[in-house]
Amino acid sequence: MSAAMKLDLQCVKNNRDHQTSEISLDRLIIRRGKAFSLTVSGESLQPDDIQITVETGPCACEQKGTSSSFGTKGPANRWRVAVLSSSSSAPRSSPASASRSSPASAPRSSPASSSASSVDLSVMCPPDACVGLYSLSVRSGSSSTQLERALTVLFNPWCEDDWVFMPNEAERQEYVMSEHGIVYKGVDEYITSVSWDYGQFEEDVLDICLTLLDQNPKCLKDAAEDYAARCNPIYISRVVSSMINSDDDKGVLMGQWDGTYIGGVLPSNWSSSVDILRRWIKYDCHPVKFGQCWVFAAVMCTVLRCLGIPCRVVTNYQSAHDTDQNLVVDEYFGDYGVRPKRNMDSVWNYHVWVEGWMKRPDLCKDSLYDGWQVLDPTPQEKSSGIYCLGPAPVKAVLMGHTEVKYDVPFVFGEVNADKVTWLIMANGSKKKIISDTRTVGQNISTKAVGSNSRQDITEQYKHPEGSEKERAVYQEAVKRVSDLRASETPSPALQMNLSLDGPPLNGADIKLKLVLKSDSTQAQDLTLQMSAQVMRYTGNPAANIWSNSTNTNLQPKAEQTLSFTVPFAAYGPKMMDNNCIKVCVIATDKTGETYLAEKDIVPHSPSLVIRVSGTPLQDSEMSAEVVFENPLPVALKNCCVTLTGSGLLKQAETSSTAELGPGQRIRLSVTFRPYRLGPKKLVADFDSATFRNIKASVDVNVRPATALRFTNFGK
Repeated sequence: MSAAMKLDLQCVKNNRDHQTSEISLDRLIIRRGKAFSLTVSGESLQPDDIQITVETGPCACEQKGTSSSFGTKGPANRWRVAVLSSSSSAPRSSPASASRSSPASAPRSSPASSSASSVDLSVMCPPDACVGLYSLSVRSGSSSTQLERALTVLFNPWCEDDWVFMPNEAERQEYVMSEHGIVYKGVDEYITSVSWDYGQFEEDVLDICLTLLDQNPKCLKDAAEDYAARCNPIYISRVVSSMINSDDDKGVLMGQWDGTYIGGVLPSNWSSSVDILRRWIKYDCHPVKFGQCWVFAAVMCTVLRCLGIPCRVVTNYQSAHDTDQNLVVDEYFGDYGVRPKRNMDSVWNYHVWVEGWMKRPDLCKDSLYDGWQVLDPTPQEKSSGIYCLGPAPVKAVLMGHTEVKYDVPFVFGEVNADKVTWLIMANGSKKKIISDTRTVGQNISTKAVGSNSRQDITEQYKHPEGSEKERAVYQEAVKRVSDLRASETPSPALQMNLSLDGPPLNGADIKLKLVLKSDSTQAQDLTLQMSAQVMRYTGNPAANIWSNSTNTNLQPKAEQTLSFTVPFAAYGPKMMDNNCIKVCVIATDKTGETYLAEKDIVPHSPSLVIRVSGTPLQDSEMSAEVVFENPLPVALKNCCVTLTGSGLLKQAETSSTAELGPGQRIRLSVTFRPYRLGPKKLVADFDSATFRNIKASVDVNVRPATALRFTNFGK
């Protein structure tokens, strides 16, 4: 019988060295490609004959990379161990001195025949190790021990040999370590922002993410192969993309876009990935209701950052959904000026996805496609038979290399498809109105590194609209997809521009002006069909709310301005979650030529106020107050204020009222004790039947409680 052996995993020291102490100090969590320390103690340990075995997943084996046995003697292995120090009953080296020893330094030698009661070891995890939970067993002489679920291995953006290596420390802090972010919504001319709590270091999130990997269909079909493939961030990111949505599997979120959310949560109510992931795991991995694109993307960002893959949330405005991937989006209008109920192709006001950072040696021998990769968990189109997207190299999109995997043609279409607009006549025939090469893909946005400002990254996806380079790339992309060349449409004889005449305030009439400019040498008698529809952000109509028609005469080479108003009484009752108003004008002259102008409008909502008081010290009491005042002359129904914040509040706080009269305020006051150090964010949300999910946030940088004592001592 082997003698008992004790194993000290040195969790506090190792986790701090591996940038995982934010997750836990009670369990060993390491990043691959970096050494960690162990101390073994027991009777008659042989420092020159210590054998260690690590295993992950079922049927672990050396050939698949899911098992490794290595020791202080014998041939080298992917995993390596070195003796830092040993002692015989006398006190061993302090953790502080052990931490000063480099894993690459020569071990302190001892005679081969000697034994020890305590040995300090340095274990090197290879940079291509499979991520996940490992068991750990150690044997020396007659002593041995085995720990199940002993350590968790994550990707390592700090390691040059890891495929997710990111050389810039500020970017690592933003794209791996930051628990809070900003998601951009709205329309390209009125960009709105929502603070999001990623919360990837909340204590239970790592285990939820590992469960997510275990629930993916590839693992359920062949767990041994799936665990072996977890060394590859390309594979992992693709699995996560499919598992965030529930369309093919026991994924996290169920999507809903039709405006009915019975039995679930409105997508715009969410502001924290942690709430969603916890709800998923609590109810036995049944999908959480409901999500839309920004919710899918934000939850995926949480999972990837938790696993160690650098990532960011990206918003594309005027985002094309090209169903047949021919890089042309067809849109249709009725001859009375409104859109049909639904179209296969569409242009979304905005669409949100994720970019993950990794190398792509699977695509070419050089680094041509390394860097940011588009990953989209929103279930739009299938990829290799499942609802996922990516990783699609952003560089391939920029160059029009649409033959590159995964799903580059779809992403290229989202940011640079041509849009062709057709008029459907009463007899069913259709007529081309416009071929638009410039509209799709505007203001591609993400949160800037180290600040709350918006960074425009459009140039990373495409060359400037209208430039020769952009058209050449588009032609090349079309050729690679279909061996066809895109056609150009001549400039129309009438230019129409539709714009707002003042900010569109929710609760007030919306004023617009239409500018008509003639490029013709003859006068034009025009019939104008004006209409307004409430639209879902996906580009599909929800309700017709207003229409009007008028006639005008436009003189040759002249310009004319017409004003009109969409009343609040028309749009107010029809506005639904995440919708905008699309105003369209169709002009027809006596020859039958038809022209189109359209405008997407997101009414501006009133502000939500959040205030924080108290000194932001760990475990010290602070206070927060959220206030919303009803600006309308009528009462608001079903009002609710919610406050969340990872590292600050253990659970969401709410206050609600059935009715909030004109000029009345709803107030939520909360006392809390920050429980984790570093930059945190409180996110407040106001929701009612009229104003949906108005959000506000405030930054809270939590310091150690000792910081105040040292400050006072210094005074």
